[in-house]
This record gives sequence, structure tokens and C-alpha cells, in this order.
Amino acid sequence: MRKYPKFKAAIMHVAPVLLDTARTVEKACSLIEEASANGAELVVFSETYISAFPIWSALNAPIYNHGWFRRLAASAVMVPGPEIEKISATARRTGTIVSIGINEGSQASVGCIWNSNILIGADGGILNHHRKLVPTFWEKMCWSNGDGAGLRVVETNLGKIGMLICGENFNPLARFSMIAQGEQVHLSSYPPVWPAYDPKEASYDVAEGIRVRANAHSLEAKVFNLVAASFMDDKMLDELSAGNADARRILADSPRGVSMILSPTGSVVAEPVQNEERILYGEIDTAACVEPKQLHDLSGYYNRFDIFKLTIDRSANQPVIFEGDDEGRELPVDNQKMDERHNVVRL
Repeated sequence: MRKYPKFKAAIMHVAPVLLDTARTVEKACSLIEEASANGAELVVFSETYISAFPIWSALNAPIYNHGWFRRLAASAVMVPGPEIEKISATARRTGTIVSIGINEGSQASVGCIWNSNILIGADGGILNHHRKLVPTFWEKMCWSNGDGAGLRVVETNLGKIGMLICGENFNPLARFSMIAQGEQVHLSSYPPVWPAYDPKEASYDVAEGIRVRANAHSLEAKVFNLVAASFMDDKMLDELSAGNADARRILADSPRGVSMILSPTGSVVAEPVQNEERILYGEIDTAACVEPKQLHDLSGYYNRFDIFKLTIDRSANQPVIFEGDDEGRELPVDNQKMDERHNVVRL
């Protein structure tokens, strides 16, 4: 007989310590412990919470951003790596499932950075590792294209959890890939602010875009949508706009990202938070995902799979594949490490 878990979720509408990986990890672990002490079993952080969202790419011409990029690359974390291991240890100690956005570095290049999201289980193991498929607009100045390896919905004791990063939630095919895997709880991560235009010339409200897309996916997928945007504190604002009055005006006048929890019918589970730093809590009952499927079940009867067909390539991108290395030589088992994401053996 199917079970429909109930649990408390915590959305971290909080600021990182800008480009300080160690201190941001410490803050994240402290927040996980606080949320767990308040009864949360699922903790959701924002897009690239560790430890910066590259807003400078929207504010300055590329020729002035080399220093920012060097700092971002230096602060990127590896998966696996000590930073993720520390967060995993906190998840295991508190018995909490944790979703967190990171700037992920690469062993193949000192300048390759992925916008990634890691889902960590209550036992500390990595449940899913997703790299944002395509950086959006000026984000292309910093991040590399991801791949389909992380387009997965994971079965957990809290239900089936899927996750997409920022603009991926505007991609109907990416969202359908979640729906088609029986998703019950959807995690959406966003930045603290996203200047698309100079506010004095054109209006762009990232919060309204988040609301529209979050509501649409809740209604279409019949899922709980847990939306986590970061927060820009005064210290971040000061550092991003140092010596640049125009940059400060743009940041100050651009709408902030918004965090919220929506039900499978699109109703508000927890009141949205936007202009203050705090933890947002909400009660989730996955039984509420069932009845709305009678109306429109896009992964069931309310579709025509004989007409519409979607194929997804889940292979991970690799810069090179080596063949014939150490051919014919047996390797001691203790000297082998399997990188499950890339299906290669590393010595």
C-alpha cells in the first residue's frame, strides 16, 4: 500500500558570505542544525548559495570582471570534496535531507565552473547531482553548460523529490522530465536579484517571474513547489557596488528574488518572503498530490504518448575519453575509485 509522507520543510532565504566558501559552509551547517531543531526534515538552499551568484556580470562590461571571475573560480568546490563532506556530515547528524546550490569546479580545468545543485540524503549520501543545463543571459560569462545526468526524481522517505535551477523552471521540457518521473516535491532555486535591464529604462520583476513559473509547475505537475531564492544583505550590496554609484542604484532598485511554498493546487502553503533574511517553514502532506491528478495527469491519462515523445540524454559531458591506458595490467581493488557520475575509474 502506498504511503503519503508528511513533513516540515525549511526554505533558506538567506545570504551567503560572498565569495568566502569556508564561512558560507559554516553558515549553511549552522542553519541546517537550526532548521532541524525546529522540526524540519527537508532544508532547501538557493541557487549557487556556495558562495556567490555572479551578479557583477550584469553590472560591468566583461573587461572589468576578470578579478571577479578569478575569485569565483578560486571559491568553487569539488564534488566530492571537503565542503560537500562537511554539509553531508551535518545532514547525517541531524537526519535531514539537504538541497544546496554550489559553484562547482572541475578537475579538467581551473576555469570551468558549473552552476550545480546537490541533493544530500539524511544519511549524508549524495542523492542527486545536477548541473544547470544552460546559463542564462549574462551568466554565460561565468558558467559552463551542464548536462542531463542530474535530470532525476529521487525516491526518498519524504516522497519523490525533483529539482531544477532558476531558468530551467521556464523550460517546459525540463519540467516535463520531472513530471514524467512521478515527482511529488519540486525544488526550485533562484538568485537574490537578477537585473535584466536598468530599472530606470525597463521594468523586469524577477519575483513576479518566479511566482508565475512556480504556480504553473505546481498546477501542471500537481506537486508541492519549494522555492528558495537567496538574499542580498548590505555587505553583499556594498561589495558588488563598491565605487560604482550606477551599480548600487541598479541593485537597490531591482526587485529581489522571492521564496515560497506552493501546494499542488497552486495555493500558498507558507507566506512568501522577499525583502528580509529568514528561514521560511511549511508543512507538507504529499497526500495532497493525489486528488488533483484526477483533473489533469500529464504523466498518466491526460496525455497522448502516441503523439508526443520526449527523449532525454542522461550521459554526463566529458572533455576526453581515454582508451587503452594500462591495458592488460590488473589493478588492486584498493587503488580504484569509481566516479559514478562519469562512469570512469580513477586511480
